[in-house]
Amino acid sequence: MGPRLGAIIIDWTVASVISYGFFGGSATATLAVFAIEQILLVGLLGYSIGHRVFSLQVQRMDGRAAGFLPALVRSVLLCVVIPAVVFDADQRGLHDRAMGTVLVKVRHKR
Repeated sequence: MGPRLGAIIIDWTVASVISYGFFGGSATATLAVFAIEQILLVGLLGYSIGHRVFSLQVQRMDGRAAGFLPALVRSVLLCVVIPAVVFDADQRGLHDRAMGTVLVKVRHKR
């Protein structure tokens, strides 16, 4: 749970800084920047900035990259918050269960 919380704090901080810099810190803009970051980075790379810091990656249950559709739906559900704070016995949030994804610890190539 610690790395997940740390990752979301980093991602929200990045979104807040961008929002303050370009949109005057609007809460709606911060949420939109956060969602766009999640969709683009998780969709393209499998991880957000915060995930990367904590060596986490979003993958499908079979180990393949999440892809754009799961990243999109997962991000929208994450922005609703409730699915992200409700976990099952495997520590998967409802947003991950809904898209058949899992957040795993990985080793990044250097």
